[in-house]
This record gives sequence, C-alpha cells and structure tokens, in this order.
Amino acid sequence: MGAAPSLAPALRAVHADIARYYTQKILMHGASARGVDWTCQPTQELRFVQLLKLCDVRQAFSLNDVGCGYGALLNFLARRHRGLKLDYLGTDISQAMIDQARPPVRPSFHASFLATATIPRVADYSVASGIFNVRLQQPDDVWAAFIAKTLDHMHAASRLGFAVNFLAPAGPGMDTIAELYRVSPEVWMRYCERAFGADVELVDAYGMREFTLLVRRR
Repeated sequence: MGAAPSLAPALRAVHADIARYYTQKILMHGASARGVDWTCQPTQELRFVQLLKLCDVRQAFSLNDVGCGYGALLNFLARRHRGLKLDYLGTDISQAMIDQARPPVRPSFHASFLATATIPRVADYSVASGIFNVRLQQPDDVWAAFIAKTLDHMHAASRLGFAVNFLAPAGPGMDTIAELYRVSPEVWMRYCERAFGADVELVDAYGMREFTLLVRRR
C-alpha cells in the first residue's frame, strides 16, 4: 500500500524527525541499549528473543534488520547461535547509528549496514524492534500511515515472513506518555491478515506491556 500523495510530505517529515531523535540518543549514550532508547540490555534482548521466534535458526537464512541501530541484534545472534550461517543486512535512517555499527568477526556471517529509509533487498525474513514506539508529535493518521507503509515494505522484502513489536495499551494506574504509541494487538493483526493474506501469530505475556507479531506468508 503506497502513501496517498497528500501524506507523502508528512511521511518524509516523520523520517526526518525519527532520524533526529535517534541520532541525539546515540550521540548521547553511544552503542548501548540507552543509545537506542531502551532502558537496559536485558529487556532489549528479551525483545530479540520474541522476534527471532519467526526464524528457523537451525539452518542458514537471510535477514533484514529494519531500524537496526548500532547492530545489537546481530551481536546477540553471534553470541546465542554460534553455528548459525547468516546473511544479514541492517538498515537505519540515522547515519549516526550506522556509524556505530560493528559487525562481529564470524566466518559464517555475511553482514552489512546501510543508512536508508528503504529496504533495498529481499531476504528470507525481516524484523524490526521498537521502531513504532516513539511517535514524537505526529498525528494519529500520519503515524498510522507510517506504520502501514513500513509493514508493506517489510512484507514485500520478506520471502517467508516478518516480525515487529508494539507497545500495548497502558494498564490501570500506568502513566501515559503522549509521545509513545500504544495500540491493541488486533489493529495491526487485522491489517496484516487483510493486506497480505498472511498468517499472524501474536506473542505476548513475556513480562512487558508489549507484544510481538510474527507475520508468515501462506
């Protein structure tokens, strides 16, 4: 689904705002969980565990890491799956993030990073962690259009499927932060089912007020 012509300038502005925001984070905190606006490495990696439920790590595969930051997912894979044969491309709209990326030296890994707002190749799988959470000051319709367009691109760039995560609606007594995007799982589950004819698996109840969608081609 392409963006309506009237939304195209707004989506370009979204990309520019996101790039500025995360560039500031990585320059302030360096290549760390805080540098990509997570609170700590253990919860950052807990999210990776959920996303990677999409992939069959017992065999070689190719992976697009959308919004890769400094490449934390790649280094996580190198530590957790030492025998894995992986063809990895990490993309991020912040050049400062890509400048911090250092692929592990692994003969079984082919890894590269690219500063871009697009996904320039088709891989077996695509994943994205946290890229929809911080909406800044964007209106609802513009942010929803940004999410839909990104999901469209991830589907088109994935032979087998893609995985993304979202913040779930705030619970009783939780503070709400206007800059964060929270949504019920059904909203984007239905979108992926209808737009892509995909099988969508919901992963939740992993200790955070979040959820992960595993979207598999039929």
